[in-house]
Amino acid sequence: MFTINKFNNNNRLLNQPMMLLLIIMLASMLMLSGCDGGASDSTTDTTDVTSTTDTDTDTDTDTEVDDADFEATDWTDETHSKNVDPNFDEVFSDTEVKRFDIVVTEARWQSMLDNMTELYGEFGRSSSSSLSDTDEDPIFVPAEVFYNDTEWYRVGIRFKGNSSLQTSWQQGILKLAFKLDFDEYEDDYPQIDNQRFYGFKKFSLKNNYNDESMLREKVAADVFKDAGLAVSHTGFYTLYVDHGDGPEYFGLYTLVEEVDDTVIDTQFSSDDGNLYKPEDDGAMFVEGSFNEDDFEKKTNEDDEDWSDIEALFSALHDDTYTSDRATWRTNLEAVFDVDVFLKYLAVNGIIQNWDTYGIMPHNYYLYNDPDTSKLTWIPWDNNEALQDGNQGGALALDFSDLNSSSWPLISKLYADDVYREQYNEYILDVISDAFETNKMQANYNAYSALVAPYATTEISGYTFLESTNDFYNAIDELLEHAEDRATAVDKYLDTQ
Repeated sequence: MFTINKFNNNNRLLNQPMMLLLIIMLASMLMLSGCDGGASDSTTDTTDVTSTTDTDTDTDTDTEVDDADFEATDWTDETHSKNVDPNFDEVFSDTEVKRFDIVVTEARWQSMLDNMTELYGEFGRSSSSSLSDTDEDPIFVPAEVFYNDTEWYRVGIRFKGNSSLQTSWQQGILKLAFKLDFDEYEDDYPQIDNQRFYGFKKFSLKNNYNDESMLREKVAADVFKDAGLAVSHTGFYTLYVDHGDGPEYFGLYTLVEEVDDTVIDTQFSSDDGNLYKPEDDGAMFVEGSFNEDDFEKKTNEDDEDWSDIEALFSALHDDTYTSDRATWRTNLEAVFDVDVFLKYLAVNGIIQNWDTYGIMPHNYYLYNDPDTSKLTWIPWDNNEALQDGNQGGALALDFSDLNSSSWPLISKLYADDVYREQYNEYILDVISDAFETNKMQANYNAYSALVAPYATTEISGYTFLESTNDFYNAIDELLEHAEDRATAVDKYLDTQ
């Protein structure tokens, strides 16, 4: 950074003769330096510059070293420090649409796009085959994040998602979901050691994929929370990204609190327990299907102990299920919070969500609550909720016909008279309160009015809407869905 010192006429430091002498001396020095500089030196200088530029384009190594000399001038304890409690009121609002600006160098942005091409093929071109099967996450790069004219420095950003990410990319839509990690690069930049965003280390910035209302992720989380379940906080944000040509509007997003960050830290007495993100065959809990790889640890990763998950498999499939149901329930409840799971089933069944357990083996967490030493169910990724959905549609409220060999954690509990009665009580509680029809419709109307100016002004290439009518039609569908679910609950309870 250069500082320009301005002097007025009364503060001139040199008189005119001295100025003239200085100019002559400088001219002589320039002539001498010109004579010393041969063609070989000039070629060498050009080669050095070219080499550095190529390196910066190909990797982040030199770029990180070159831009390491900065001061975190906007840093305050309240906004950036780890030593504060998470400020939920500031970050997650039900009455405001907030704004993030991300500034990333052109070279780093290009490296993100190149990596996506390696993972999923050419942008805007759908694969003739099925979606790529890859467990590799897109790369992180450092970027600057701005919020309310305050800067967060060298924040790790990457694209995130699975089939939704790949599908958006192949459709040629750059409204991609992001992961933000505020101290991902603290080893490279000591200035940002333990950097936080109002007490939060990381977020998911969801792009509301396959949701023309752009409300589902937030509303579903609201319902789970109102029902008394542990779940991520959510809030609406607009996103602008500057990757070299000025800020571009990427659209309306939903900011989602990360489970392995503040959810287990603030909604449980301790975050010391094992947190798992189940995925694939083992996540179905079929007898004999336990596989450590299908229960990825998000905490205590270095402790290679899955005994709590194995205990759940054993209790669920124990022979006492047929010989001594009371003993079976006692043993299951010793390792698994059955009450939480039954309440989750009631909420999930009423709101409908096809992209989770019962149809798909993912989109939930299990946390071993240190207070109870029981695995507790935590819902995740709700953008496909509040609709009948794909894959044959969401589950019916009555699980009698559910394939017990594929989804035993639901089917065995529902087949037990004690647990089915408890589940039915939660169904009635949820439809009477957390998902009461008038309450839900009022929420839909309030949220839609809040986000409409931002949702309906998304631009081509950064939106899943074909027209503004798509947004308003989707809101009408949600209003109707609230009524339909009340009717479905009445019909179900009449048969019990």
